[in-house]
Amino acid sequence: MNLSSICNTFKIGLLFDNGGTVFFSVFMSLWAVTFLEYWKRKSVVLADKWDCLEFEGSKERSRPEFTATAPMTIKNPVTGIEEPYFPNGDRIQRVISSTMVILLMIAVVFICLVSIILYRSIVSILMYKTGNSIFMVLASKIASITGSIVNLLVILLLAQVYTSLAHFLTRWEMHRTQTMYEDAFIVKVFIFQFVNFYSSPLYIAFFKGRFIGYPGHYGSLLGVTNEDCGAGGCMIQLAQELLVIMVGKQIINNVQEFVIPKLKGWLQKHKLRSIDKKELSGAEQVPWVKDYELLVCEGLFDEYLEMVLQFGFITIFVAAFPLAPLFALLNNWIEIRLDASKFVCEYRRPIVERAQDIGIWFNILEVITHLAVISNAFLIAFTSDFLPRLYYYYTHDNNMTGYVNFTLSYAPHKFLQQNNSMCRYKDFRDQHGYLTLTYWNLLAVRLGFVIVFEHVVFFIGRMIDVLVPDVPESVEIKLKREHYLAKQALAENQALGQALFEQAENQNEFSSETSERKTSTDQHNLPPIPEDKQL
Repeated sequence: MNLSSICNTFKIGLLFDNGGTVFFSVFMSLWAVTFLEYWKRKSVVLADKWDCLEFEGSKERSRPEFTATAPMTIKNPVTGIEEPYFPNGDRIQRVISSTMVILLMIAVVFICLVSIILYRSIVSILMYKTGNSIFMVLASKIASITGSIVNLLVILLLAQVYTSLAHFLTRWEMHRTQTMYEDAFIVKVFIFQFVNFYSSPLYIAFFKGRFIGYPGHYGSLLGVTNEDCGAGGCMIQLAQELLVIMVGKQIINNVQEFVIPKLKGWLQKHKLRSIDKKELSGAEQVPWVKDYELLVCEGLFDEYLEMVLQFGFITIFVAAFPLAPLFALLNNWIEIRLDASKFVCEYRRPIVERAQDIGIWFNILEVITHLAVISNAFLIAFTSDFLPRLYYYYTHDNNMTGYVNFTLSYAPHKFLQQNNSMCRYKDFRDQHGYLTLTYWNLLAVRLGFVIVFEHVVFFIGRMIDVLVPDVPESVEIKLKREHYLAKQALAENQALGQALFEQAENQNEFSSETSERKTSTDQHNLPPIPEDKQL
C-alpha cells in the first residue's frame, strides 16, 4: 500500500489521537469521581427527606414470593416471631449453579466476538483479492463498519435473551427481601452486559494488531491471518466501533421506548374493549377506567442499566472517542422527554416502593470509574501514538521530521528475496525479526506513563473524596439533633417510668399499711367475749 493514499486517514486519526486527549482523559476521570461524590450527597438528602436513611435491614419486609414459597419457618432472634426461611446451604448451591450459567453465556459472547473477528478478516481478504483499487483502499473500513453493525445486532439479541434468563435464575435463588433480589439480579445482568457491550471495543483497544507477527511470520486464528488495525492505527477503528455501538444503541433504545409502549398500550386497550363492549361503552370516559387500560409499570431496571452502560462508554473509552460525552448529553436530553411521556401517558401510576438509595448501582458506578482510569492510561500508552511521537520529538532535537520512517521496519531478507520487492511494516524490529532497543525503551516509557497517570488521578480522586463530605452539613446537624432528641426522650421516658414505678410501689405500701391499721383497729373495737362463752 502506498503511504500517500492513507494521509487523509492519518489526519482524521489526529483529531482523536493528540496531546489534548491526555488532559481530557484526566478531566473525565476526575469528573466521574466528583459526580459520584456529589451524587452520594444528593442521595442522602433525598433519603432524609423521605425518612428512608435506615430503611434497609431494619424496616424492609420479606418479598411476597419468598413468603409464599419458602419451605420452612424460623424464629427471628430479634422479634421472636416465626418468619419464612430458606436454608443458606441450598441458596449457595443455587447461586453456584446460576454462576455456571452466567459463565456459559459469557462464553457464547466470546464465541460471537471471535466470529466477528473472523468475519472482518475474511471480508478484508476477499476485498483485497478483487484487485479493485477502491476496494483495496476501503477494505479495512468496510470490514470494520459492517462488522460493528453485525456486532451491535448480536449484542442486542443476546441482551434480550440473557435478561429473561437472569430473571428466572434470580427467582430460583430465593432471596428474602426485594433489595437482595434486585442486587442479585443487577449483578447478573451487568456482568453479562459488560462483557456483551464492551468486549469488542476492549479487543480493538488492547488486542487487535498485537499478534500479527511480521512479513514471513504472520500469526493466524483458525487458519485465517490475524487482522491488523489498518491505516491510522487502532484508535480510529476503536472510535468507529464506539460510534456504531454507543450511538446505534441509543437510537434503537429511543425508538423502542417511543414505539413499543404505544403499540402495547393500543393492543391492551383494544383487547380490554373487545371483552365487553357494552359494559365499557358507558364507562368509556370514566378516568379510572382509562387508567386501568394503561400498561403496568415494569420498574426502572432498564432505565438504570441504560444509563450505567452509557456512563461506561463515556468514561472507559473517552481517550479513543472524545465525542462520547456529547452524544450522551444529546441522548439524555431526548431520553428525559421520552421517559416523561412514557410514564405519564402510557403507564399506570406505579405503586410506591421505599428505598434507601439506588442500591448496588452505585457500587457498579464506582467500579466503572476505577476501570476508566486504568483503561484510559493503557489506551494512551499502548494504543495511541502519543507517546511514540513524544519519544521521537525529545530524542531527535525537538523535531518531528522523519517520524514515519522511525515507526516503520524493514521486512526480513528472506521475505525480500522471495518477493523481489521492498516491504516495510509498522513495528520496531530489525531485519532478522528481533525487537530493537527502541521498542524496549518505548515500553519502559509506556509503563512509566501508566504508573504516573494512574497514581496522579487516583490521588486527586482520593483528595476529592476526602474534601467533599458524603453527608451535607445541614443533614448531619439534623441527624445529630434527631439522635439527641431521641436519647433525651428515651431518658425522660425511662425517668418517667421509674417515677411511675416508685409511685405505684409507694401506693402499694400505703395501701398495705392502711389495711394493716384497719385490721388492728377492728380487732381492738371487737366486743369482749362473755364469760359463759369463754373456754
